[in-house]
Amino acid sequence: MKVATVSAAGERCVGQIAKDGTSIALFDLALSGAQDGVLALIRRNGVMPPALSPIPVSQATIEAPIPMPRRNILGVGKNYYEHAHEFTRSGFATGSANGAVPDNPIMFFKMPKSVVACGSAVVIDPKAPKAVDYEAELTVIIGGAGRGIDAKNAFDHVWGYTIINDVTARDLQARYSQWLISKSQDTFCPMGPFAVTRDEIDISSTPIKCCVNGERRQSLNASLLIFDIPKIIETLSAGVTLQSGDVIATGTRAGVGIGFDPRKHLKGGAISVLENEMVERTT
Repeated sequence: MKVATVSAAGERCVGQIAKDGTSIALFDLALSGAQDGVLALIRRNGVMPPALSPIPVSQATIEAPIPMPRRNILGVGKNYYEHAHEFTRSGFATGSANGAVPDNPIMFFKMPKSVVACGSAVVIDPKAPKAVDYEAELTVIIGGAGRGIDAKNAFDHVWGYTIINDVTARDLQARYSQWLISKSQDTFCPMGPFAVTRDEIDISSTPIKCCVNGERRQSLNASLLIFDIPKIIETLSAGVTLQSGDVIATGTRAGVGIGFDPRKHLKGGAISVLENEMVERTT
């Protein structure tokens, strides 16, 4: 099932996107619950609310699937081999783990206020970052809470997936030993436009692509992760309780702005478009 959080007739709603992408059937949810976007569905433990008559997608404004996550977005750094090497070569790796390819997952946070809808403007504070970069990432949405989750059971705790642009201020990333400030600037986490339930796609054959001003920059696939989704969930949940609705960005591949010579940082007017081609599960 492909779902979206939208604004329709002045109200925030959640609905199911039709297979052809032209219409959305809004769920019959209380307005108070719909304020949390897709979280309203996750809280129902698999029991979907009834759907109302479909409306054209053109009559709704698509928002981030989870407009305001309950907790920080969890992220994994240097989780594709080529990106790990390009990041180390870039000169912005000060304060990161030693060596190009990490022995264990590198975890970081993005604060909830960084989330905006796909297609929204990324605002670059003129007093803060100077070298702003894009990072297309497959993102896991946790359904069932858990602690001490074994990798072999990890997918039982996955509700579904979305994509984010992990916008990063590289100069701030190099300046501080932690990545929080560089990745948590307001608007630095465009999310969506859609979320899909776990059974909707085969993540091993679901490419995510990033274009900037019409130029293809990135193409990534979860099958190429250094630390796969079960390993990420196992690592995070070792002593830390993952909660329903937690959002985990799994990492980006080579092709970010710092990997070019000369570098291709985002500037005012640049348009970063993430493309996600859903492949329906056949088994």
